[in-house]
Amino acid sequence: MKKVVKFGGSSLASARQFKKVGDIIRADKTRRYVIPSAPGKRNSKDTKVTDMLYECYAAASAGASYKKILEAIKARYQEIIDGLELNLNLDHEFATIEENFVKGIGKDYAASRGEYLNGIVMANYLGYEFIDAAEVIFFDEHGNFEAELTNKELSERLEHVERAVIPGFYGSKHDGSIKTFSRGGSDVTGSIVARAIHADLYENWTDVSGFLVTDPRIVENPEVIETITYKELRELAYMGAGVLHEDAIFPVRKEGIPINIRNTNRPEDKGTLIVESTCRKPHYTITGIAGRKGFCAINIEKAMMNSEVGFGRKVLGVFEKFGISFEHMPSGIDTMTIMVHQDEFEEYEQSVIAGIHRAVEPDLVDLEADLALIAVVGRGMKGTRGTVGRIFSALAHARINVKMIDQGSSELNIIIGVKNSDFETAIKAIYDIFITAAI
Repeated sequence: MKKVVKFGGSSLASARQFKKVGDIIRADKTRRYVIPSAPGKRNSKDTKVTDMLYECYAAASAGASYKKILEAIKARYQEIIDGLELNLNLDHEFATIEENFVKGIGKDYAASRGEYLNGIVMANYLGYEFIDAAEVIFFDEHGNFEAELTNKELSERLEHVERAVIPGFYGSKHDGSIKTFSRGGSDVTGSIVARAIHADLYENWTDVSGFLVTDPRIVENPEVIETITYKELRELAYMGAGVLHEDAIFPVRKEGIPINIRNTNRPEDKGTLIVESTCRKPHYTITGIAGRKGFCAINIEKAMMNSEVGFGRKVLGVFEKFGISFEHMPSGIDTMTIMVHQDEFEEYEQSVIAGIHRAVEPDLVDLEADLALIAVVGRGMKGTRGTVGRIFSALAHARINVKMIDQGSSELNIIIGVKNSDFETAIKAIYDIFITAAI
């Protein structure tokens, strides 16, 4: 059995956290491939190493004073090395980093050094082989991840490597320059490695005991989701739910490899299992609730629009012209509503309205701003009667006016539009009727 284990920045922020990670890895011999992030915050007032590296690079590449911040970064790693009592010296690595910073080699290079150095420390601590991600994870000249080339090269490299540490977050272009994934990209690296070695399980260790039903900043101590499908997770992640980088799903999904979200500080907790499909009946009708504020609705009315061929295409063409993507598009016989991000739309609103008038000659175009979208997601909703009715009942009881509702044909999610000011209250009301009432 083979497991890939990825540890986030909070799990590796100090020597004390490193020791917890070491205990977790050594407790299971199948945890053979380790993906470390850069050291995160040790406390709420601390700074992540990646942010320190960005600051140091900006100063060094601009010819400004950078020595003080560089010494602070060195001190962070030395503190970990001393705490682990390792015979390890990173002076040569830091000399190379400093030289490249002064040259202005690139922000991606700067950002990646946190994971690179932590990978060296982790490999030394565990006695595992260190493999630089730049040698096995590839991007094309435009910065697009090359999945198949990476999978081929990584599979061949790891075929005869029993145990290894591969830093997360970055790879390289064909010219040798460093390219990073978006922030949180160590999750993606773990998924890529899991696919390459045909892992039985990808464990993603962080500072929470799994994926929560909803945002703990809105609902106090929400329930942990025991099992969630890739599709459900994609819907929730798209609407702002955190914990796992949403692109981390794709590599393992191709191989049917489950992901287990675990808590480094509570390793006894089972966490959340993310799977392609499952016959396990969910504990609650819904799996999760997530949402985002800051949307605007463009309401278009025109008699007999449903019989006008190409009406929707013409309308969306106006938004495309101005580089505005739409989120949802509920419609009726004579009405159509386009939901867009308000901050993207505001700059072009009058041009878009004029464009719609020219394109389809509507009877009326009306705008409604400051809206929030909430996704209620769950495989348990399919075939369950009265789900929408319960949502409306909960929101009505909380005195919330529903501005929009949209349900996909898969019956996996229901999207509800409310005013920004009602966002938190609406999530609490939905959580209470589906989760609290069922406990």
